[in-house]
Amino acid sequence: MSGILTSSIGKKLLMSLAGLFLITFLLVHMGLNLLVVIFDDPMVYNKAAHFMSRNILIKIFEIVLFGGLLLHVIYALILQIQNWIARPRRYHKANYSNTSFFSKFMIHTAAITLIFLIIHFMDFYFKAKFGHATEIIVDGVVYHDFATEILDKFKMLPFVIFYIAAFIFLGFHLAHGFQSAFKTLGIDNRKWTPVIQVLAIIYTTIVVAGYSIIPLITYFS
Repeated sequence: MSGILTSSIGKKLLMSLAGLFLITFLLVHMGLNLLVVIFDDPMVYNKAAHFMSRNILIKIFEIVLFGGLLLHVIYALILQIQNWIARPRRYHKANYSNTSFFSKFMIHTAAITLIFLIIHFMDFYFKAKFGHATEIIVDGVVYHDFATEILDKFKMLPFVIFYIAAFIFLGFHLAHGFQSAFKTLGIDNRKWTPVIQVLAIIYTTIVVAGYSIIPLITYFS
């Protein structure tokens, strides 16, 4: 077990598994967020979020999620630093002939995405956890009124631009990360690689479009 945690291959394997877990979560989270624009009543979203925050299985999933995110970030940083140490001197002219467009900027898109996640957690998750979120009482039940906060934020053009830009950068990260994860797991051959590449494009398009349409509909409505 210690070999998996310390070897380069082991780190890549664990990072890939954590990445695939986060890829799945993005679709679930997107489905929840879309409730804000699908239904006119903001309480539909608030009640769904309330259910998820109180459900014991979701609480366990939440711990696994943060563990997966932390694992993905830590191993990505370790592997990147190891790559830098292995090549302390930059080539006079970088050779990207065998490197995809998306893979060239993985560390950059990862950094931008991480900054966005920190801001996002501060805006919503930590507010809920530490009792600073706006609350609303419906039928004697106290809910966090995140739906109204989301709608209010998406009425501000700078926030809309920042939000969409963050997901575009995330899309670049996902386009390569999706394929790379399966490659690390050993699925890399003439039969399956083209299929995975197509799935990566489809998945990335759905995620970026799905998350981006929420602020666009809210701002222009």
